[in-house]
Amino acid sequence: MIKISTLAASLFMAFALLGTQSVLAQQGYGKQKVVYHINYDNPKAQAGALRNIQNHINAVGKDKLDLKVVMHGKGLSLVLEPDALKNTKLKYGNATDVITAKIDGLKQQGVKFNVCANTLRGKKINYEEDLYDVSKADIVPSGVAELAKLQAEGYAYIRP
Repeated sequence: MIKISTLAASLFMAFALLGTQSVLAQQGYGKQKVVYHINYDNPKAQAGALRNIQNHINAVGKDKLDLKVVMHGKGLSLVLEPDALKNTKLKYGNATDVITAKIDGLKQQGVKFNVCANTLRGKKINYEEDLYDVSKADIVPSGVAELAKLQAEGYAYIRP
């Protein structure tokens, strides 16, 4: 008798799980708040991060996604113009034509790129002259503090 009730309970759970998976598959992804963290200067890794972001948008949909990129430290090399490198304390200026085109495409889909003010000062970077398409509104006081703030606001943290 106990075996029959255990089997019945197991079958009930299996059908319930199948039903839940079917509903989730029909609904797709819900609204998401996500922050991508870039604090490294490897150009291939940064290009990969931009691909991850585009894939994320493709999967969820730009209308259901609030996506921010926070850059600090070496991560500012993503938007550093190669010609401006000599004026800074960074090793790489990765804002090539290919990378800037990807950044433009992501911005057109609603992605916000934030830059750390502490890094600007510490690495002697002039955002108006040295960085690609960065305005005063894009600058946050501290990259790490911004990451903590966004996580406290419910943003999922991703470091590709």
